Amino acid sequence: MMQNVGNHLRRGFSSVFLSRQSRKSTSRVEDKESAMSDGEGYRNPTEVQMSQLVLPCHTNQRGELSVGQLLKWIDTTACLSAERHAGCPCVTASMDDIYFEHTISVGQVVNIKAKVNRAFNSSMEVGIQVASEDLCSEKHWSVCKALATFVAQRDLSKVKLKQITPRTEEEKTEHGVAAERRRMRLVYADTIKDLLANCAIQDELESRDCSHMVPAEKTRVESVELVLPPHANHQGNTFGGQIMAWMENVATIAASRLCHDHPTLKAIEMFQFRGPSQVGDRLVLKAIVNNAFKHSMEVGVSVEAYRQEAETHRRHINSAFMTFVVLDTNDQPRLLPWIQPQPGDGERRYREASARRKIRLDRKYIVSCKQAEIALSVSWDPSNEVYLSYNNVSSLKMLVAKDNWVLSSEVNQVRLYTLEDDKYLSFHLEMLVHVDAAHAFLLLSDLRRRPEWDKHYRSVELVQQVDEDDAIYHVISPPLGGDPKPQDFVILASRRKPCDNGDPYVIALRSVMLPTHPETPEYRRGETLCSGFCFWRQGDQMTKVSYYNQATSSFLNYVTTNVAGLSSEFYNTFKACEQFLLSNRNDLAPSLQTL
Repeated sequence: MMQNVGNHLRRGFSSVFLSRQSRKSTSRVEDKESAMSDGEGYRNPTEVQMSQLVLPCHTNQRGELSVGQLLKWIDTTACLSAERHAGCPCVTASMDDIYFEHTISVGQVVNIKAKVNRAFNSSMEVGIQVASEDLCSEKHWSVCKALATFVAQRDLSKVKLKQITPRTEEEKTEHGVAAERRRMRLVYADTIKDLLANCAIQDELESRDCSHMVPAEKTRVESVELVLPPHANHQGNTFGGQIMAWMENVATIAASRLCHDHPTLKAIEMFQFRGPSQVGDRLVLKAIVNNAFKHSMEVGVSVEAYRQEAETHRRHINSAFMTFVVLDTNDQPRLLPWIQPQPGDGERRYREASARRKIRLDRKYIVSCKQAEIALSVSWDPSNEVYLSYNNVSSLKMLVAKDNWVLSSEVNQVRLYTLEDDKYLSFHLEMLVHVDAAHAFLLLSDLRRRPEWDKHYRSVELVQQVDEDDAIYHVISPPLGGDPKPQDFVILASRRKPCDNGDPYVIALRSVMLPTHPETPEYRRGETLCSGFCFWRQGDQMTKVSYYNQATSSFLNYVTTNVAGLSSEFYNTFKACEQFLLSNRNDLAPSLQTL
């Protein structure tokens, strides 16, 4: 009997993969024909490229390209891309975190590429890639990536930007995730405040030997710059890149006063432009080392503007935090002296720097890493909740944007698609339901109702309602694959309403770890990396409901059995979901008014 089952499995898998290969080959032919009809090679219409040869006048004391000069080139390229899409002048609103992976030497070439990822009402996100090139060895390497927000400005009319239509898989991914990144930028300040208010920051200030500490006031720098016409655009507004370059200059001086050496800038935390400055303004730039850790230091920089010398009021127009290291002859970070903060504001900045460092580490790990590099379950705490929520939704959107999904089968108007990559087998179920998209979104958002239609959810407990859009649940599932123990999951559910017309409603699910719900002998702890629902409006009271799941190894056998057609559980469960939506579509009328 076991032999017969094995033969059935082999025949099922071979038929699935053979049909998949035939569909892939057909898809490649169609793609080739599409590419030929579109012309020789597709290029994003908003893409702008800049190439600059690094000359001695562009470098610092180590003969490497000054980060300030690089920031000016980045800002110029990004602004040209934004203005190409907007058709009118644009100004820099913010620049997200930048991590510098490589330095650039005299004689090498800097290649900068910028394109608009997504346009909102009057603002747009521009993605920037910076690479360097050695003309002698023909080597290329990545220097950094950046995301900037630009705002379109017209004198006589209010700007309403046209929407971006993504075409490639990369463009669809960036377009979908841009809305989530925008959401994260808007709550950034609140994230810092919440962490400082609710979490104890371990700084060990009291236990350090004060005799071996450098007073923070010794690192303080203040410099003034007069904005001249070469520093401004045709509207008279100061270039954002020029302000960022001036900020990098004073920050480097402050860092040098601590280490008595030439520091290397490794990371910049978000530049946030709070207001414009014009030709004729005086800009006062202030920098100080807020805190020094074992191998790195944080320098805080602020910019204030005033018009006339007699003015007493100064406008705060920008601030940023920069992380420096000092490299030895082997390019390894050196140990740094400790900082002795001044009482009052100095101690506040010192502790805030420790909080920002933790947030930077969380953000770099959760947001910047590739999906395959993220652990299945990440510990949940107040310092990383925003970034885990971001990762949860953006991972699902990236999975949705993949362009190599293959239709495996269709039963009773339910379509099953699969996607194979190096590490995962993902599947995607899709159907049309006679229910409003907002209604379906509300019904499936609350996981406590999922046992009503999904037998894989035996019971669901709401552990924590984090905010309006995020909640953590403890799920009990029946045994799977011959294991006598039932499974349990701790799942973060993040829901998002559409940002623009054409966007789906999204419910994203992923595993997290909570200290209040550790693994127990009673259950086998299961994990989900990326799964969830998307709901697209297809007309009045008609919704395309799609479920996505990136299968982990513990579910692989169950998934392949369904994909091979040896089980109909996928279809039965999804049809039960449809019946649940239809039976309850009149239950939530008052709640729909809030969407």
